[in-house]
Amino acid sequence: MTDGGADIPSEISNDTNITIVPLYLRFGDQEYKTGETLDSTTFHKKIKELKQVPKSSAPSPNDFYEAFKKVEQDIPILLINISQTLSSTYENALLAKKQILDEEPSRNIAIIDAKSASCGIGLLFHETKKKIEEGYSFEELVAHLEDKVENMSTLFLLKSLDNLILGGRLDRVQGAIAKTLNIKLLLKAGEDGSVEVSEKIRGTKRSLKRFINQIEEYVTNVEEKTIVMTHTNAKEYGQSVLNKILDRYPFKEAYLTETGPLISTYAGEEGLVISFFNT
Repeated sequence: MTDGGADIPSEISNDTNITIVPLYLRFGDQEYKTGETLDSTTFHKKIKELKQVPKSSAPSPNDFYEAFKKVEQDIPILLINISQTLSSTYENALLAKKQILDEEPSRNIAIIDAKSASCGIGLLFHETKKKIEEGYSFEELVAHLEDKVENMSTLFLLKSLDNLILGGRLDRVQGAIAKTLNIKLLLKAGEDGSVEVSEKIRGTKRSLKRFINQIEEYVTNVEEKTIVMTHTNAKEYGQSVLNKILDRYPFKEAYLTETGPLISTYAGEEGLVISFFNT
């Protein structure tokens, strides 16, 4: 299981039994569930029409409880959540786990804080699929993933600051100055899973070059590793950037998919996210 903060490439999700517990996004008086009652096309259309970004809220403990209850008691459940520094989703999942174990103590449920979001969770599911195929036990799998979480890098490039300004996460005056100066933001997931601004770079070409160049600061032996990229409503742009990355860093496997409504709320149009396991 995971939540609406995950973006998982179809190549990974299609042959893996993954249940997604959605987050909630509210445009004015209308509330939507990510991936269920609000798809990416409708999401981007609403932002352009309303000139606002939605408010987000985590799944309730009951949402997770109901998802757990649908699984047979003898089937172990692995839940990988968006970073607890970004959402109360993880804490609510823990509350649901306590509630259901009080009723059904024989259940085996593991909840992992991804300390990441978007393609970071997708990468962890790719690793999950591999290790299940290799015959890992449930306990071995959980321990392995907890270790991989601590050795994963998630990097962001925001081409547009519009959503940050609309959502009040960037002061309008500062945002206007940044847009005038063509400032682009490079961000990363910190050790605790919070999103930190790592660099502010002037110009699209310079920021993209730095986005690619910095990869070598985080990873070695790329020919043995996998990279997952997500894009915000910009498939051709995302593919072209991924091709540039692969021309320089010969990753063993590479996957590309679109960010869902939750991550798109923050990343803005043509935002990019990449995740890989580091050194």
